[in-house]
Amino acid sequence: MSRANRIAPLTEDRLLDGRLVIRQPKHGFRVAIDSVMLAAAVPAAEGERILEPGAGIGGAALMLAARVPGCRVVGFDPQHALVSVAGENIRLNDLSDRVEIMVGDLASPPSRLALGAFDHVMMNPPFHPPGRACSPADAGRAASHVEGEAGLADWIAFGVSMLRGMGTLTLVHRADRLAEVLAALDGRAGGVVVYPLWPRGDGSPAKRILVRARRGTAAPLRLAPGLVLHRADGGFTPEADLVLRGAALDP
Repeated sequence: MSRANRIAPLTEDRLLDGRLVIRQPKHGFRVAIDSVMLAAAVPAAEGERILEPGAGIGGAALMLAARVPGCRVVGFDPQHALVSVAGENIRLNDLSDRVEIMVGDLASPPSRLALGAFDHVMMNPPFHPPGRACSPADAGRAASHVEGEAGLADWIAFGVSMLRGMGTLTLVHRADRLAEVLAALDGRAGGVVVYPLWPRGDGSPAKRILVRARRGTAAPLRLAPGLVLHRADGGFTPEADLVLRGAALDP
């Protein structure tokens, strides 16, 4: 990797109970619990193809590939430096035969990606519309957290367009934007499941939600019980800890 494209400094971290090693920017967007929960919620099976727009350094893609042997995950991201780091992470974890991250964005996705070619799409779109939140000083973090020309509805429309048959779209987002998510899915996908990620079991409102929808069905919306992340002492609940160690979520 050239010095011009390198993000410095990088940290080296372990995920899924140490099964994965991930290099990522010390300052900027970092793999966090949102990415872990997203990868755990995709209902992928051996032999299926999964697409992740906005894949960054490949954290979610690698976690999904590690959890589901035999699946293939393809991702893209507009930030060349992050894609370079993603390539390092893929090689570090010996997953070059099943994970590929390329340069591209929603307006100009990699030309090799065909509409309707994927069994599943997963995504962690930017959480903030432009002008509604202070943009982070770090340019990479800002690009990951604040929408650019493509808004939330554009992300969802793109994701559904890449699905085949009865494929699923799974995304993680802010709970206070649920209405926008549902509006963007209306008429495009059905069988929507909303899965809250509760910060604690004390009645605190959910800040994050997982949403799964399926193309080609008109099944009604379902609100799932969700997952409580933290105990009263701040540690993870046993259920959340299982997911952090590599278990699947089943919204």
